[in-house]
Amino acid sequence: MSDPAKIVTACILVIGNEILSGRTRDSNIQYLATELGKLGVRVMEARVVPDVEATVVATVNEVRAKFDYVFTTGGIGPTHDDITADCIAKAFGVGISEHPDAVARMTKHYGDPALFTPARRRMARVPHGGVLVDNPVSVAPGFQMENVFTFAGIPKVAEAMFQSMKHRLVGGVPVVSRTVRTNLPEGIIAEPLGALQKRYEDVDIGSYPAFRNGKPSVSLVLRGTDDARLAAAAVELMETIRGMNGEAEEFVT
Repeated sequence: MSDPAKIVTACILVIGNEILSGRTRDSNIQYLATELGKLGVRVMEARVVPDVEATVVATVNEVRAKFDYVFTTGGIGPTHDDITADCIAKAFGVGISEHPDAVARMTKHYGDPALFTPARRRMARVPHGGVLVDNPVSVAPGFQMENVFTFAGIPKVAEAMFQSMKHRLVGGVPVVSRTVRTNLPEGIIAEPLGALQKRYEDVDIGSYPAFRNGKPSVSLVLRGTDDARLAAAAVELMETIRGMNGEAEEFVT
């Protein structure tokens, strides 16, 4: 679903000491931001917070009031440091207990009652009023509390959870982008790039230097909601670069 007249915003909240320590590399931000963009939901912030109750509760309450949607990842597993569900309950001022549908799904999944251990039963606990988010990979569900969606941290599971609930989202105008790649360094193109940005205030222009095949390269990314304006800005940018004897190649992204 979409509402072309509205700008819809989101925040991604990654919860986990393992991300902050560097032990685990996050990929959920990139995936969710990309998929949300396709739906016309703009990710305006992404935060990483530790497994500290007060921090999680305060952050959830801050961002759920600030953005249309919030997506949390991490902290809903079976161990003692998986505190996200309790934190969400506290943020909303509600209780938390085993959700009967979650228990039924997990009982069927594990089959043998001995395998459905007390630790695993923790994953059936949902804040009161929460709506389950399906988990096609490992069954233990995520959940939705108003505009806050809580997913597992494991990328494969988080991705599957998102795909199972994305129909619930109402997006706005989809953001599209074009990329112009050049061999001219940022220090040379900075001034004309700034002038172009002033002429196209409705287009977000970013400059991202890198090395390709051992040589300096700059990707100039133009983002906006009007493809005609993006195309015009990209053409003008390439003409400017070529006028400076630089190489310019465009990609629609």
